[in-house]
Amino acid sequence: MGRIWATAEDLGRNRARVLSLYRHILRSLNSPALPLSFAARLAKKAEVRAMFWVGSDERSVHNITDLIDAAEYSLSFLRKGQLPPRHIN
Repeated sequence: MGRIWATAEDLGRNRARVLSLYRHILRSLNSPALPLSFAARLAKKAEVRAMFWVGSDERSVHNITDLIDAAEYSLSFLRKGQLPPRHIN
């Protein structure tokens, strides 16, 4: 497990999970439970797209893991009808 760079096998294994998280987050942002206007929803979706777009070029095992962890953390809040906190201490 001492590898730093992801192999093609690592990238292939995580691809489905990352795409699934991406779709779930975008769907969750459409929830009427969230106190967002239409423009705010579009802005949040743009933020999510940017985060995953930058993350899609990652080749580091640790950064891919961090992207998945951050997405799951955000999704846990969205499923409760809350927005995730902006800054994690």
